[in-house]
Amino acid sequence: MSERLAGMPRSVVERAKLVRLGDTQVPTLLAHPDWQTPAPVVLWMHGRTVNKELDPGRYARWLRAGVGVCAIDLPGHGERGDARPSDPANSLALIEEALGEIDSVIDALSIHDGVFDQDRLGIGGMSLGGMVALRRLCEPHTFKAASVEATTGSLEHLYLPGPDGKSWPVKHDPARVKQLDPAAHLAEWRAIPVQVLHSEADEMVPWATQERFVGLLRERYEEVGSDPSLVEVRTWPETGAPSEHIGFGRESNEAKTLQVEFWVRHLAPVGFVG
Repeated sequence: MSERLAGMPRSVVERAKLVRLGDTQVPTLLAHPDWQTPAPVVLWMHGRTVNKELDPGRYARWLRAGVGVCAIDLPGHGERGDARPSDPANSLALIEEALGEIDSVIDALSIHDGVFDQDRLGIGGMSLGGMVALRRLCEPHTFKAASVEATTGSLEHLYLPGPDGKSWPVKHDPARVKQLDPAAHLAEWRAIPVQVLHSEADEMVPWATQERFVGLLRERYEEVGSDPSLVEVRTWPETGAPSEHIGFGRESNEAKTLQVEFWVRHLAPVGFVG
C-alpha cells in the first residue's frame, strides 16, 4: 500500500488506485465502488496548499453510495509539489494551468474498461479547486452536476474588492482576473444542478463574494428558461472550522451528508455498501 493512502479508511484503501492521467500525467486518486459495475464519477479538486488525499472520509461516503472518485493533485501540489502554492500570488496561474488539464484527465477515464460512466460525470472542489470547477463549467462540457465548497465564482469581488470589501493580500492583474472569473463568462453556462456549501463567517473566501455569484447564476438560469432552484445553497452562520474555511467543523457531518445526497439525486448511482 502506498504511504499516501496510509491512515485512510479501509473502505477507501481497498478500492483506490494512485495513477497518472491525462496529457500532463496528473497524479490522481482513482477509486471505484467495485471496479466492475459502471458507476458515475466525480472529478474533485482540493484547495491551495493541500493535496488530493485530504479528507478521505468524503471519498468513503461517495463509494458507499455508489459514486466513483477521481481526485487530482492541482498543479504544484501533492505528488507534483513545488513552491508555488505557498504564495497566493500564484493562485491565478494555478487555476489557469488546472483548467487546461481537466479534459484530458476525464478522457483518460475511458481506458478503465468502462467502469467510469462518462454519461454520469460530476465535478467539484473546495476553495481554489472550486474556482477551477466553476470556471470550467463556463465552457462546453458534459458534466451533469457540480458541488463546490468554501469557494467563489466571483473572482473580481474576491481579488479586486471595492472600498467596502476585504482587501486581498496580493494584487492581481485585473485583466487576468476577468479572464478567469466565472462571473464574467456565464453566457455559455449550461443549467445543470449546482450545490453551494459555505460558512457565512469564512475568513478566506467571504460568503458575500459567492452569494453574489449565486445571484448571477440564478439569473442566468431564468434567462435560459431553467429553474433557478437548480442552484442549491446551504450556509452556516459559523462552523468552528479553522478560519471558518478549512472544512466545516462541527457541521462537517451535515455538509458531507448533503453532498452525498446531491450526487445520488443527480448522478443516479447504483447503491453499494461495503
